[in-house]
Amino acid sequence: MSTPNEILKKYFSYNDFRGLQEKIISRIVYQKKHSLVLMPTGGGKSLCYQIPALIFENGTIVISPLIALMQDQVDALRKKNIPASFVNSTLSKKDRDDRVEKFLIGKTKLLYVTPERFRKKDFIEKIKNANISLLAVDEAHCISEWGHDFRPDYSRIGEFREILGNPLTIALTATATHDVQNDIIEKLNLKKEEVEIFHQGIERPNLRLETVDVIDDKEKLAAIKSVLDNYSGSGIIYFSLIQTLDKFSQMLSAAGYNHKIYHGKLPDKQRKQMQRDFLNDKKNLILATNAFGMGIDKPDIRFVIHAEVPSSIESYYQEIGRAGRDGNDSLCLLLYNQQDLYIQMDFIKWSNPDANFYNALFDILKRDIHVVNSDGLDFLREQMHFKNRNDFRIETALAMLDRYGVTEGTVENHNLKITDELPAQLEDEERLKEKLMSDNKKLLSVVNYFRSENCRRVFISDYFGFMDEKNCGNCDNCS
Repeated sequence: MSTPNEILKKYFSYNDFRGLQEKIISRIVYQKKHSLVLMPTGGGKSLCYQIPALIFENGTIVISPLIALMQDQVDALRKKNIPASFVNSTLSKKDRDDRVEKFLIGKTKLLYVTPERFRKKDFIEKIKNANISLLAVDEAHCISEWGHDFRPDYSRIGEFREILGNPLTIALTATATHDVQNDIIEKLNLKKEEVEIFHQGIERPNLRLETVDVIDDKEKLAAIKSVLDNYSGSGIIYFSLIQTLDKFSQMLSAAGYNHKIYHGKLPDKQRKQMQRDFLNDKKNLILATNAFGMGIDKPDIRFVIHAEVPSSIESYYQEIGRAGRDGNDSLCLLLYNQQDLYIQMDFIKWSNPDANFYNALFDILKRDIHVVNSDGLDFLREQMHFKNRNDFRIETALAMLDRYGVTEGTVENHNLKITDELPAQLEDEERLKEKLMSDNKKLLSVVNYFRSENCRRVFISDYFGFMDEKNCGNCDNCS
């Protein structure tokens, strides 16, 4: 059996491990014990399961949240002659079956899947017969409703572990508070005493953290232009709203700044091209919503600007972690405008429907499911008596009904059907209020980060439970 160091040199061309990588890999390979890894974006989380996968006799399943992300990861592994593959909805049934078969017979060592794949009965029937050495759960914070990027299917991974025979498991994320850590362990159907939690801390000394108070769009544009004029290299400017992104795109174009844009409403082909151009240095500047970033492994991003207030320290830290992965100095600038808070407060409200909303929506589905499948979301919006196109409570509620097995199918595919009654969790007003309060507290932490007169890196470290960190000497408050 090859050692982790031998695999590291042979396939990844590194001589030494970084940070906690060696300890984590040794626990997985030699002790065969579960782990939860909290490691900064760009800290090398993937190696913590990729190296064990190449050592173990049987296969490794990697659960990943985004199709584009897994495609990029698999492409990178194949370039290193590592037998990896993915199975998702972009493939034909024949291709999916062929890839699963190669995994079952051992020709593929790592198989990347989205959690939604476990809804497919044909996939489950095949995969439950596989000999699995390791289950890796990437972006594990998506498991928790109390996290900043909850994805309903992720919360069912504990059920999938059981289908796979409860294999050795490693969960990995850049951002998780203590509550989210506990939730990840519980949702994976693991016990706290059998999981070791590895914290690598906020070790990105090359990132300069700054905030600027801006009164209006004029000041915001001036702050952005100042960065563009003084920092050479690649950069990302994040926006919360697509219409704000478009407005600033027009202003920057008029001022002669060449750039691309990226958001969830662009056609899929165009989004992929934008991402490819940015990664290949064809375009150095991109204006984006938070739909852009997961899996963006570009080492020389010199600045990340948040032109609107983010929803949480978790999402902010994950997004600024895309800067300076080559170790060179990079700027992380937060532009703070009081009006932006109201946008995020609306987002939080729409992400947390109350019990009355769930009941009203469920009644409409029971009464008019055929009309819903025919006329789509517009009919539901009309019946629920709201016209705000930015209000996505219906989308949130439909996702939760699906998560709890109340419905199957989708409105978009015109095959939505009711399979069960509303669960107690979606009628528990106190629980729903607690979740709303939790999200508002996350937003308040962003406000406190802006207002803090102490070291910004220490503020973030304290937020994630890494106490007693020393001042960085490299943020606007320190210097």
